[in-house]
Amino acid sequence: MARQLQQQLEDQPNFPVARPASMQRRHWGIVASFFLLVLAPLLAVVFYLWTIAEDQYVSTAGFIVRSQETSASADALSGLGGLLAGGSTASDSDVLYAFIQSQEMVEAVENRVGLRQHFSAHWPQDWAFALWPEATLEELTGYWQRILGIAYESDSGLIEVKASAYDPQTAQAITTAVVATSQDRINALNEQAREDAMRYARADLDEALEQLKAAREAMTQFRTRTRIVDPAADIQGRMGVMNNLQQQLATALIDFDLLRGALSPDDPRLKTAERTIKVIRERIDIERQTFASADNTETGAIGEDYPSLIAEFERLTVDQNYAEESYRAALGALEVARDEATRQSRYLATYIKPTLAESSKYPNRLIIAGLAGLLLLMVWSIIVLIYYSIRDRS
Repeated sequence: MARQLQQQLEDQPNFPVARPASMQRRHWGIVASFFLLVLAPLLAVVFYLWTIAEDQYVSTAGFIVRSQETSASADALSGLGGLLAGGSTASDSDVLYAFIQSQEMVEAVENRVGLRQHFSAHWPQDWAFALWPEATLEELTGYWQRILGIAYESDSGLIEVKASAYDPQTAQAITTAVVATSQDRINALNEQAREDAMRYARADLDEALEQLKAAREAMTQFRTRTRIVDPAADIQGRMGVMNNLQQQLATALIDFDLLRGALSPDDPRLKTAERTIKVIRERIDIERQTFASADNTETGAIGEDYPSLIAEFERLTVDQNYAEESYRAALGALEVARDEATRQSRYLATYIKPTLAESSKYPNRLIIAGLAGLLLLMVWSIIVLIYYSIRDRS
């Protein structure tokens, strides 16, 4: 058995022993690419950040749009002054948040501080962070997004801005200019709201005045046409005439009965009494017809029945009363608008005044260098993987 095992071992083929690992040409190429694509650019970035890039200082300011409390009289007339200056504080903050990032704000700060002159002072040495001296306003607006940070809480309306510059004084001047320009915009919104409120209130007052004039003119035409100031009072007067005629008729009937019992039927006084009774009854009939008929004008009536006159008079009275109430309401709304126009209803409350930095904060060299190294390493790794993938398939 031992001999058989020995014989099998001798019959096995001899394999060559693996040689010690050594650097090949492709390995040296990968190492060289690592130095060229990772270490060399990273060293260049580090050198630029620590020797060329200029320090930048940050100034912070915080503010909020506030509204003044309205007075009790304004609250009482708020239903009449619904067109008064009114956007909510939150909407004003939204407008201001967008305005701070706009080209108009950049132009205003440029006129106050001189952004081009300051940020192009280190061009072209600090080309990565400085501004091109011949930058247009649009390019300056894009650069504005780099030097200005803005945080906005929509729930509370708080706005906080941070501006960076090459010296603390300029950074503070930028935030101060932002606050001042924002205040100017709030004042402009106030002025526009006041003008709109006064214009709308005056328009409502003019419309109410025209309605009142038309209602009074219609009432005047009614009185001129009918020659009646108040149909109710006129009816009372005519009812007085009717009552008087009724009393005269009763008296004439009594007198006639007395004469008929004492005189002969052919006596002229009886005929006179009969004619008197007849005339009074005819007059009563005529007076009664004037209340319901438009045909009888013998008593000075206007040829129109009293029910129609009263209905028309009541309609004109309602129109006139409504016009007077509308006019008084428009006057009240105008007074409220005038009160609002005499004071500033919205203002900018600064809860963080523009700060003056004592030490530089940007550029954040460690973070930039770390991100640059990580990016270069990822790019180099992808290139190596692609190279080996192509090499194994070829």
